[in-house]
Amino acid sequence: MTLTPRDGGWIEVICGPMFCGKTEELIRRLRRAQIAKMKTAIFKPLIDDRYSEEHIVSHNQMKMESYLIDDAAHILKKADGAEVVGIDEAQFLGDNLVDVCQELSANKKRVVVAGLDKDYLARPFGPMPEIMCAADYLDKLRAICIICGEPAGFTQRLSADADQVVIGETDKYEARCRSCYFNKKDN
Repeated sequence: MTLTPRDGGWIEVICGPMFCGKTEELIRRLRRAQIAKMKTAIFKPLIDDRYSEEHIVSHNQMKMESYLIDDAAHILKKADGAEVVGIDEAQFLGDNLVDVCQELSANKKRVVVAGLDKDYLARPFGPMPEIMCAADYLDKLRAICIICGEPAGFTQRLSADADQVVIGETDKYEARCRSCYFNKKDN
């Protein structure tokens, strides 16, 4: 990012498939804000209990303290004194996430949102399409395809679960490139 608004807030979105480094990038940006002595508030949805209830945690075990929330509206109260607001696993938060982010940015806060852009069926996931459209800055990351080693933009579910939301890691998901996702799904 080379240009930032001088007198206002903005929304940054980090998206992509599982295992592409979204949470790691979110943590990097928030740590840099803390180094700059900015007040931060970090949030994650209650449903994400994979590693810790008190932290956002990347797959490589980087972590930062966070608040657990079950509704995006709760961010507004808890982020009152923050200059930078981080939101991880945004795909699990409701449609009101976009309004919350718009309000935070209107109140001159930098809002950094990370989440899956597509679910395991390659369909838009939760509020992510709308927050991506509302973003001032958008970074779509790629993982590495577990089958062929090419850049991966899709999340392949390995289990037979049919629900859209199934919390898991490498036991249930793999990153796949377009070709391996659509042509070799059973590999």
